[in-house]
Amino acid sequence: MDQSVVEAIAKWPDVPHVYGWLALSARGQWRLRGEPVANAAIRDFIGRNYACDERGRWFFQNGPQRVYVEIELAPWIFRLQPDGRLRTFTGLQPRQLHAAALVDGQALVLRTDLGAGGVDVRDAERVLAALTDRRGRSLDDAALERALGGEQALYVAAARLGLGEAIVPLQRVSREALAGAFGFDPAPRES
Repeated sequence: MDQSVVEAIAKWPDVPHVYGWLALSARGQWRLRGEPVANAAIRDFIGRNYACDERGRWFFQNGPQRVYVEIELAPWIFRLQPDGRLRTFTGLQPRQLHAAALVDGQALVLRTDLGAGGVDVRDAERVLAALTDRRGRSLDDAALERALGGEQALYVAAARLGLGEAIVPLQRVSREALAGAFGFDPAPRES
């Protein structure tokens, strides 16, 4: 977190939390009360001060005030870089793949050392190259189509995304079950 944020927390420790104002879209766009945050400096500030509490609730620490984030898909959105590695929408690079899920047959979500992140839909086709059989072998188009249709198991070869050497099974989950399976709260509320 920014040093100014850390100092503000120390100076004003009892500022109430905010719920329902800030959201993160499935494409990694911050939305404040439903409107996109257009200012790049503000987006960067939010990204630098974005974190998770012990209950899996993601928030933006705005000086002394914690602003909880409503999450459309996952707490991170991963984008594929030209070198084939993934980075978050805030610029962080995950290092290890722990789990993968196909959400409602449409979205790919990876659980990494940074937490759960959806693969940006613009990169989904390129990420298909990381889908393999259980031995890490590439699939031809027909085998991939059968696997995506649920006829056989799919795996993600982490090395193809720069995320270690694991080969993890691709789970099939609903959007409703994703947060529980991957350990985050998509809609924090005042408790």
